[in-house]
Amino acid sequence: MVEKVVATPAALELVEFLKHKHGTLMFHQSDGCCDNSAANCYLPGEITMGAGDVFLGQIGGCEFYIGRNQYEYWKHTQLIIDVIEGTGGTFSLEGPEGKAFHTRSRVFTQAELDELAAEEAQGAKRP
Repeated sequence: MVEKVVATPAALELVEFLKHKHGTLMFHQSDGCCDNSAANCYLPGEITMGAGDVFLGQIGGCEFYIGRNQYEYWKHTQLIIDVIEGTGGTFSLEGPEGKAFHTRSRVFTQAELDELAAEEAQGAKRP
């Protein structure tokens, strides 16, 4: 199974710190409106997921979503969530910690794209 989103050890360490401090977390890859294009960390219920959002997977045991329009633009890439020093986004829980989640990406190989297409086709056939 191809992972659509992964996290670096530094990001996973920050996720664990935030989980210890705040409890259950979730992520949404913003599409650049107010907080640039960033992986934002929220408490469940702080942001509502709907038909316009795509579930990519989990990082550090936390659900990770992206807006459908941005997913269409980035679906050929694996998102790699990292951490940088500095103030995070105004909406994201890590901001007060002097750190910011930072999204990098890499283009999927053809083999990975083929596997993703097969998984999508199989999922579409399920009731």
